[in-house]
Amino acid sequence: MSERLKQIAAESAVELVRDGDVVGLGTGSTTYYAIRALGERIRREGLSIKAIPTSVDTRIHALEFGIPITTFEEFEQVDIAIDGADQVSGKLELVKGGGGALFREKVVACNAKRFIVIADESKLVERLSMPIPIEVLPFAWRVAERELVKIGAKSVALRRAKGKVGPLITDNGNYLLDADFGEISEPEKLEARINRIVGVLENGLFSPELVSEVRLGTKEGVRVLTP
Repeated sequence: MSERLKQIAAESAVELVRDGDVVGLGTGSTTYYAIRALGERIRREGLSIKAIPTSVDTRIHALEFGIPITTFEEFEQVDIAIDGADQVSGKLELVKGGGGALFREKVVACNAKRFIVIADESKLVERLSMPIPIEVLPFAWRVAERELVKIGAKSVALRRAKGKVGPLITDNGNYLLDADFGEISEPEKLEARINRIVGVLENGLFSPELVSEVRLGTKEGVRVLTP
């Protein structure tokens, strides 16, 4: 059922894409459905778009479905960005980074005219509470770990590559820390505090100011949340 809910949320967001748009494409299982739906619109309607992917995986999927790729060297902004979220609060605060692409995802979100978040209804929470993904320079990961504990993290884990002993390496060549702060009462303040730590590149807390709307797949259909 959750896969179906992801799919209907993604497909509803893809209907917002217009001919000629530059589209930011997020990373993850929900965004995969959006990429597939965009490819279908290109094939069926002759939709003309270009996409800026947020990860190597997304780039591969986009090319598989016939979506032309571009970069920020060619375009200053994207017209519409479509991406998933690991948690969404009622205030449209987000936690992202479960797929490891949070830095590029935040770059795209910050440079999008419209940022559309897609998720199934299980991602909606009253208050953000999951561990926050944080991209750090490998040289400084222990430094960042200690500083995160100082600012209130209950635990900090170095994310490991699946099936391997070593750490997961992001597309930027960095490590990821997952820092558990419990329930987060002031996400924007915590986002800023984390990013002030030397060695931190970016973290997975996304401000509601970035979000144009959230499209949640529910058993009753797509529910749209707006600021």
